[in-house]
Amino acid sequence: MRGGSGASAAPAARPTVKSLESLSRSLVRAAGVEVTRIERRVTFLATTASVTPFIGLFGTVWGIMTAFADIGRMGSANLAVVAPGISEALITTAMGLAAAIPAAVFFNFYGSRIKVLTAMMDDFALEFLNIVERNFT
Repeated sequence: MRGGSGASAAPAARPTVKSLESLSRSLVRAAGVEVTRIERRVTFLATTASVTPFIGLFGTVWGIMTAFADIGRMGSANLAVVAPGISEALITTAMGLAAAIPAAVFFNFYGSRIKVLTAMMDDFALEFLNIVERNFT
């Protein structure tokens, strides 16, 4: 037996939510913070995918200019003079594409995953607000 005056305790007050609007704003803000955190490094992939082909092209143009300068210096335009310079110049294009292609693939992959996660967070927020409205208002 319990000690005391014998009076039964009053049932606990049911918790309530004062403002669904402020709760909704908090959920939107939290989702925004998370999306920003997730997207932080994806811009690097976009930049890499768009810039590296141009860097490779710049290297190729530079190499071809050097090859033409060699042709002018030697006074000959045979294949033995031209081929080494041109093949060396094309290496930068290949390296630019080797960096750009995977960056573009992963940018698209992560971009689609971020869209899915954002939609899931939005769905959670709406469902959470429905549950709170149903049970705590």
